[in-house]
Amino acid sequence: MPFRPPRPIATLVAGAVGAALALAGCSSPLVDDLTPSSAPSQVPVDVSGPEGEPPVVDYPKPYDIVRSGSRTLRPGSGEPLEDGGPVLLHMYAEDGRDGSVISSTYLDAPAWYTFDAGSLGQNLYESLRGKRVGARVLVVEQDDEVPVVLVVDVLPTRASGTDAEPQEGHPRVLRDTDGTPMVRVPDAEPPGELVVQPLIRGSGPQVDIGQVVTVRYVAVRWSDGSVVDSSWEPGVAPQSATIGIGRLVEGWDQGLLEQAVGSQVMLVVPPELGYGGTGSELADETLVYVVDILDARYQVAEDVPEEDAEDGEDAEATEDRTTEG
Repeated sequence: MPFRPPRPIATLVAGAVGAALALAGCSSPLVDDLTPSSAPSQVPVDVSGPEGEPPVVDYPKPYDIVRSGSRTLRPGSGEPLEDGGPVLLHMYAEDGRDGSVISSTYLDAPAWYTFDAGSLGQNLYESLRGKRVGARVLVVEQDDEVPVVLVVDVLPTRASGTDAEPQEGHPRVLRDTDGTPMVRVPDAEPPGELVVQPLIRGSGPQVDIGQVVTVRYVAVRWSDGSVVDSSWEPGVAPQSATIGIGRLVEGWDQGLLEQAVGSQVMLVVPPELGYGGTGSELADETLVYVVDILDARYQVAEDVPEEDAEDGEDAEATEDRTTEG
């Protein structure tokens, strides 16, 4: 089976956040802080759960939104959000009438925006102004007749951590002010085996098989140093895919496992672990990838009604019997 390249993999964020964006664009005003002092008759929303995990939201149902507003649940300690810059978000929105999920990026992968009102909508933009990477923000908003409870987590858009010592004979990686990697390939024969070289050591959890990994990367040919692919181009979103199950080139499946989220990793991928044996124009090329690991998590399965689950089991059993027969 030919290897699949990192670029054409399914980007999973497109449809999951429409309702949250509709919320963000609502016209009712937001207060600076959603507290008992600013809205004394409104019952607070309790949000719990560890950093990096979907929030657990608790409030009386149906929830009566007396006043739209936002509250910072966790300030974050990373880089501040900058107007016009990129922003990567996990968003989880519930219908306050019954607690049903309106949208959740935890079902697939985080969503990528430009940090301005045009991309995020005025309300969400105002709620996130002044925040830093790592922040978690609660927003409550009346969207037509629907009380919406939205929790937003701000993710990094580039690797951050401790710089690792470069190794002699490996490609050299420089970074632009916005973090864009620039690769300088040595004038030497490429290695015959996979090279995995951490450039920045992040402090997040390790990447594991079966997780959806969200990354930014650049790829260059060893033969001439030319860039063949990059998700650092303006307007290009990070890429997300499941790791370790054959959706990526083998060099990625091997090289990114057990790397920490937040890291930047250089992979030197020989043809047999890249596009070798395929009809790609890169089939004979050794490729150098510089990968910023922004997020890695197992997908959260949607709740399936009991009747549907039973129907699915019956259909699976029938299929098995048909196969056996």
